Amino acid sequence: MALPPNQLHRFYRGGERIAALRGIPSTDDHAPEDWVGAVNAAFGTDEDGLAQLEDGTLVRDAVAADPAGFLGPEHLAGHGSGPGLLVKLLDAGQRLPVHFHPGRRFAAEHLGSRYGKTEAWLIVEAEPGAQVHVGFREEVRAQTVAEWVRDQDAAPMLDAMNPLPVSAGDSVFVPAGTPHAIGEGILMVELQEPTDLSVLLEWASLGAVEESDAHLGLGWDRALGALDRSAWDERRLAALLGPPLPAAASPFFRAEWLRGEAELDPGYCILVVLDGEGALGDRPVVRGDTLLVPHAAGALRLTGGAELIRCRPPAPPPPRA
Repeated sequence: MALPPNQLHRFYRGGERIAALRGIPSTDDHAPEDWVGAVNAAFGTDEDGLAQLEDGTLVRDAVAADPAGFLGPEHLAGHGSGPGLLVKLLDAGQRLPVHFHPGRRFAAEHLGSRYGKTEAWLIVEAEPGAQVHVGFREEVRAQTVAEWVRDQDAAPMLDAMNPLPVSAGDSVFVPAGTPHAIGEGILMVELQEPTDLSVLLEWASLGAVEESDAHLGLGWDRALGALDRSAWDERRLAALLGPPLPAAASPFFRAEWLRGEAELDPGYCILVVLDGEGALGDRPVVRGDTLLVPHAAGALRLTGGAELIRCRPPAPPPPRA
């Protein structure tokens, strides 16, 4: 099932690389995210971000009408009737602010959400020298973070974090709670839990963001309780880097970078075609295509010279002994 473009207007610059990948005009310099197959809406809204099929049906509604056909029995038994996955194309036209995402336990307790927002970045394009920042180099006191936020002092926040150079083909797994910032000049496929829950430690300079949205309406004392202030040393960071994604990602999502010939086992997935052309079964695929494959499609064969990323929901839980 083809998924039409679904770019959102956001508070930061970007979008040209997404338009170039898709082969469409770029009409908004603040449309840095394309929510591919999204079944959840943006924070504070009921519909913004929800993806459609070509006939205009919301993906959310199509899955709800036939959860077994879309998701398959193993997923339904282990994870319920939602895909549990949000896939984005993200084009960072500027450095994103230092921020973090709540985990599942915190989100359930304070935000009424089944999901937090663990995520992973699969780097598609990166300008020379591009980098991301992940985790604090040394443990940071709660008072120090609170002072940074109060003063909106971005420089020491960024200086306290680990800079990681990235290039096309890299992947970075980012557990919920981890402070991070995506640098300018990066196009990625982003996999995450299906929420839009972000706590922005930097917000005042963004203009379009209210402070209450920056802390998700929780107040800073409560919101900062979800932040991982611990130290991330080289060994701990190395466990996040790939490809492939680490085993720790599989309870949240899975991803495969496919090139050329491949066999796809049955299962719900989102496909993002990055380059070349080929065929999935008898359906042609070309650069810029985004497709939803339901479980009911069965096993499929990828042929030709296409390069794509297959994004999948969390792995089924192991059978009980």
